[in-house]
Amino acid sequence: MIEDATTDGPTRLDELIEVVHVLRPPGGCPWDADQTHESLVRYLVEETHELIDAIETGDRDAMLEELGDVLYQVLFHADIAAATPGEAFDLQDVAAHMTAKMVGRHPHVFGDAHAETASDVEAVWDDLKAREKPARTSVLDGIPMGMPSLALADKLLGRAEKVGVAAPGPVVESPADEEELGVLLLQLTASSRARGLDPERALRTALRGLRDDILAAETPAADA
Repeated sequence: MIEDATTDGPTRLDELIEVVHVLRPPGGCPWDADQTHESLVRYLVEETHELIDAIETGDRDAMLEELGDVLYQVLFHADIAAATPGEAFDLQDVAAHMTAKMVGRHPHVFGDAHAETASDVEAVWDDLKAREKPARTSVLDGIPMGMPSLALADKLLGRAEKVGVAAPGPVVESPADEEELGVLLLQLTASSRARGLDPERALRTALRGLRDDILAAETPAADA
């Protein structure tokens, strides 16, 4: 079991939560008071990408700052929900839900299940997700098609493998590592640009075709 942590006074996190409480009500900041879940989406996307950039460049000072910005977005949304009729949840509810979810998703740590490798863990997760969300009938359920195209491609290829849909064949010269892969992707983008082609649209078009193939593979064949 997870034991409750105790402190002798307010934590730094408590102080940040209090800052949000002061900024949003009447008498605080008019801008903060005007924000909604929808209006904050653009900032969540921006802050997330800034965090990714800090991680990928190895800038630990920037990572500290950007993690704070992303955390603040979570606190902001929770505070809005707590003050919005009909939403009826706050930061404590968010934390409680996530704790229950993580404990439930790790029966090999908090329960009697066994998982010796990362692959074993993924198999446990797949089984748990299937039981938690029985309404999901496709391996594609839960995948946001608005993801960046390369990340979406990686995700869809993994799901295609689960239902036996063959992936496109390897390129003529398969890159040996990520550095070579990055150069190849940049070359393809440059070549596309020179020919007036849109690589983002092209990949998304191919991904829609792959998605259709996956759905077709999941659909039982009609009786002859």
